[in-house]
Amino acid sequence: MRGPDDEAPVLCSYRRGDWQPSLDTAPLPGATRARLALVPHIVAHSDRRWWDGIRADLPPLSGRRELVLSALELFRHGTVTIGGIGPQSADAFRAALWESAGLPGPLVERWGAMLYEGAARRETVAPDDALALVALPGNTFTCLDSVLEQAERSACVWVRPSRREPLSAARLLAALLAVGWPPARLGLYPTEQHTLHGLLKLTDRHVVYGGSGLAASVRDSPALALHGPGRGCALVPPGTGAGAAGAAGAADPLDPVDPLDRVDSVDSVDDMVAWLLPLIAADSGRFCSNVRTVVCVDHDPEPLAKALAAALDALHPGPAPDPADPRWPLTAFRDPAEADRAAASVRDRLRPGDHLLTREPTVVTGTGVGTRTGGDVYVRPQLALLRTDPAAPSHPLIGHEVPFPFAAVLGATADAARALADEALFVYRPPATPGGAP
Repeated sequence: MRGPDDEAPVLCSYRRGDWQPSLDTAPLPGATRARLALVPHIVAHSDRRWWDGIRADLPPLSGRRELVLSALELFRHGTVTIGGIGPQSADAFRAALWESAGLPGPLVERWGAMLYEGAARRETVAPDDALALVALPGNTFTCLDSVLEQAERSACVWVRPSRREPLSAARLLAALLAVGWPPARLGLYPTEQHTLHGLLKLTDRHVVYGGSGLAASVRDSPALALHGPGRGCALVPPGTGAGAAGAAGAADPLDPVDPLDRVDSVDSVDDMVAWLLPLIAADSGRFCSNVRTVVCVDHDPEPLAKALAAALDALHPGPAPDPADPRWPLTAFRDPAEADRAAASVRDRLRPGDHLLTREPTVVTGTGVGTRTGGDVYVRPQLALLRTDPAAPSHPLIGHEVPFPFAAVLGATADAARALADEALFVYRPPATPGGAP
């Protein structure tokens, strides 16, 4: 007897130069009933032996940068053919990401443009003979930039997509194939979580994205570039009480950041809110570079925290899949239980004396045009004011990363602020002039 999943599309893996089905599958999020073909470790082990046997006979691949940029044009605007899915237009891709991953249209467009701009600017390197592995996260497909970097640098790249969002990785591989990238030099290896460690042993160079748990489990692997939590931190220097509107940049983590630097041209809470809001809320708070901690150095954090909370409360999801304000859209959660867990991870870390200053309901259901049956579930932005020792702030919400906009605001002495900045990969200070570069 045929079951209900027999007619559901199965997104194939890509192995040995072809799209491959599998007896092992996992459901994709959302209501499409689509499934994902999984690659067992024993199969990947056999594929490594196959690669070792054919790589010496492959002709050199020239013009990699031109192929990458052509593929990204197809990825963003064209129609490609994906194993198990068939032809997929740009509009169909956008619709699929909304249905399965809750990504609104403006984010898909923005992230696609970021991929192209990053690839066009990247310094070219001479390729080597390595088999590279890139293990992707599910929070954003901008990390496909690492796939493109390794494709240009390596003899072959295997991509392990997130099971929560494998569609973008499959589309990128299909685009590379469509512009003439040699099939044997690419692989798409969706796996169970425990199989990742086996893939690390099978490949020569590794780029791994993941949260703190995954980072701890793989950090000792050789030839590993690990992208873990960013713990984004914004410093509000003394003498400002606020900051300047406009874009601010992340400091190099190796470059000393002095929170005592005064910014005399900025003097209003409104200016500081205008500066901080996109750092917290852009990209639906899903980037490791988003600000999670706002440190007010040697001044009362409460006025800024209250104003910033009101600004975050004003961000509402619009009619799905496109929000009313495309600058800072919110993503929808396809698993309501995941939304509840993400929101609770903030609430459960609050301590006596802390205040959650955002007043809007945390988990909400959208009812706009284009929403799924039952509505789309969102986690609205949150902001917490922490009561800690300014000389030695320690709190589980400092640097806490969740898949929605969230920030903790606290006061700290200059020495304590320096210590917090040292723990962050991304540190932001107000620009030197209103609306200017930092």
